[in-house]
Amino acid sequence: MTAAETPALPEPRLEYVFEIRATIDPDLRIGRGADEVLTFTPVSGGSVAGPRLNGEVLTGGGDWAVERSGTAQLEARYLIRADDGAVIDVLNRGYFRATDEVMVRMERGEQVPEEEPGLYFRTAPVFQTDAPAHRWLAEHQFIGLARDGEGENGEPQVCIRVFAVR
Repeated sequence: MTAAETPALPEPRLEYVFEIRATIDPDLRIGRGADEVLTFTPVSGGSVAGPRLNGEVLTGGGDWAVERSGTAQLEARYLIRADDGAVIDVLNRGYFRATDEVMVRMERGEQVPEEEPGLYFRTAPVFQTDAPAHRWLAEHQFIGLARDGEGENGEPQVCIRVFAVR
């Protein structure tokens, strides 16, 4: 079969399912070496809201980040309790990088939107649960568009709009 005979593949479709707003505590610098920095950011609560899932982010867990050459590789692990009481495990891996200009704006406290040129903050969350009502979470691929945010009382949050890949 030649390239011209290869059937066209369908474009993936994204369905917005919910937003995670994880409240975070200050970073803890663990260190590592001259060319990389390892940090841990504790997760201290938060919320989940959207058309397919509502609930709360439980206290505990956190985000480990290794920064190399201006790009941070992220791995967060935490729990969500859905409104119906089901507990959902979240493993969220991704990448963060920003231009110097965007970093200055973020450090001033400016809320920089996900689509801002010079900002790349993307994740690939994986969910685990045995709750029948939420089994769909453990059976689909997801992507997240992330940004820094603030909670109702001004506490720092990481906000992740989660999309199911269809």
